[in-house]
Amino acid sequence: MTSSFDLRPYLEDMERFADGQLSAAEQEAFEERMLEDPELLKAHQAYEQLTADLRWAAGHEILQEQLQALDQSLDQRQQALTRVQRSPATTRRRTRRRWLLAIMGVILVGIGTWLMLRPSEDDAPAAWSRYYQPDMGLSEDEPSIARRPLLAEAMHQYQAGRYPDALRILQRLSPDQVGQDTLLYYNGIFLLQQDRATAARSYLRRVSQQSNSPLAGKALYHLGMVHWRNKHPVEARAILRQVADDPNNPYREDAQLVLHDNVLQDQ
Repeated sequence: MTSSFDLRPYLEDMERFADGQLSAAEQEAFEERMLEDPELLKAHQAYEQLTADLRWAAGHEILQEQLQALDQSLDQRQQALTRVQRSPATTRRRTRRRWLLAIMGVILVGIGTWLMLRPSEDDAPAAWSRYYQPDMGLSEDEPSIARRPLLAEAMHQYQAGRYPDALRILQRLSPDQVGQDTLLYYNGIFLLQQDRATAARSYLRRVSQQSNSPLAGKALYHLGMVHWRNKHPVEARAILRQVADDPNNPYREDAQLVLHDNVLQDQ
């Protein structure tokens, strides 16, 4: 169901961001604003849901228009047949049924052919899921969570698959408690597991740029997979190539497999 959040103050910015009308610098600045402005982030999430609902509704509207056009066409054909040849009522009904079946058959064949030949939209998410290696989270034995019960609880919820709960708990922590890179990284990971790749991108990119962080290499891999999830294969390929070339990156072999299998197809 579409959110009741008032999008009007943010609509122009959301449309430019979604349509790719922003420059690279403007896009990065917009993503930084989302990190700092909860209302803007909420507006972005509501906008994504709204556009998904509109795409669903548009598909049903097109189908309805096609059926109406078909009905009008059948009426016109029937009227023409009636004028040319007066037939008994039973013959007219049979003729109408034959026309309907013939036209519906042509439409169904066309739809079937299109479905077989078009690139399946389901293939990309399925391929992404096969190749993506999620972060398992911190274990209870990690020294970094031994004295941090909130962080430990966030990891427990995450490992149990309760990603929204994990994210809410994580966001109660401050950088002073766990370190900025850790907080940013797991915000990105938790969002990605909720299929919110766009929101996760800013967090992961910031960590990947912190060369002194032990999480930078891992963040770079997940950032590459975010770009793949968002249908940006060129950016994904470039980032995963960096991961594949880094002998110290724990995701090196995973990135190499993606590149070797050539599953990143240009959109």
